[in-house]
Amino acid sequence: MTMRNRWASDPATSRGRRHAEPGAETRGPRDAFQRDRDRIVHSTGFRRLRHKTQVFLAPDGDHFRVRLTHSLEVAQIGRTIARVLGLNEDLTEALCLAHDIGHPPFGHAGEEALRDALADHGGWDHNAHTLRVLTRLENPYPHWDGLNLSWETLEGLAKHNGPIGRPTWAMAEADAGFALDLDSWPSLEAQVAAIADDIAYDNHDIDDGLRAGLITLDQVLSVPLVERQWQRVAERCGGSEPHRVQRELVRDLIGVMVNDVIASSRAALEAAAIDSADAARAHRGQLVGFSPSMAEAERTLKRFMYANLYHHPQQLRAADAAQHVVAGLFDAYRADPGRLPEAWRTTLPAADPDRSRHIADFIAGMTDRYAIARYREHVGPVEMPEGF
Repeated sequence: MTMRNRWASDPATSRGRRHAEPGAETRGPRDAFQRDRDRIVHSTGFRRLRHKTQVFLAPDGDHFRVRLTHSLEVAQIGRTIARVLGLNEDLTEALCLAHDIGHPPFGHAGEEALRDALADHGGWDHNAHTLRVLTRLENPYPHWDGLNLSWETLEGLAKHNGPIGRPTWAMAEADAGFALDLDSWPSLEAQVAAIADDIAYDNHDIDDGLRAGLITLDQVLSVPLVERQWQRVAERCGGSEPHRVQRELVRDLIGVMVNDVIASSRAALEAAAIDSADAARAHRGQLVGFSPSMAEAERTLKRFMYANLYHHPQQLRAADAAQHVVAGLFDAYRADPGRLPEAWRTTLPAADPDRSRHIADFIAGMTDRYAIARYREHVGPVEMPEGF
């Protein structure tokens, strides 16, 4: 068993769950954070991630990342960092696996469409929707809504990117049900999950972008961080097939970033004299993250990816089509709620904002392919990128 450090979250001192769970002792020898991880893995929202967009809306093959595989890769990176820093690996893994459950179909394109649709009703964002799914919309238990996750898991999901000064309506609703101290920093495990997310998508999007042919190796090598690592990889892998060397490059970049996070975070924790999980929350600032030099190098990489991959004309055309589908579905269900499945139709609120939010909840839970099928059923033909 890995030894935990003094600043790790301890399931034995968890702040508990919103609802008491009599009889839980019959469910096996697991602590609170292990149970949370397992509830997430068994949830409907987690399963749906296998058919939700990560970067490519319509990959021509089975080798591109989707939300599910991305979340698994984030969990692998997060667990590695947590183990070396002596943090709670189970809590870290739970946060990594659940962090994208609130994403709608088509990723950020779908999110923009829902945000526009709810502009007069408080807006919409995927992070707050993750909390809404896990505390309200998932309902596998007989006596309460939600998965009844521990306070530490919900807190980490709510603010893994830092304190929330102005919560959206969905986040405020989750906080009102189980106060999450939104104005403080989260646990170190949540901070690990956030940086693991960055490391995963920075590097795996390079891999997918090269595979898709939307970016070239020569383009990527214009990024100083990538070019430096490529030189090291090329020296030891000379003569190998190019696609194998590219994969080695991605692995090395992940390793360089992970090692930087570990060294930088250790130094920050020691300098701040952090001696408990609550001391980390009380600290005024991020403790787990890149060194200043790596942070700047990573920002340069992100700028490249936005300019050359995320905003590639082919990607923008696909995003436009996806937004058209999500917006069209929202309008169709608003105009005729009879199109909703019975379970959603019978629980439809009578007035806004709850009525529109309820419809958005239904659409946000859709997978890409289900959304397209429902659009064609209720609205009409739609031209989607090749691959659907």
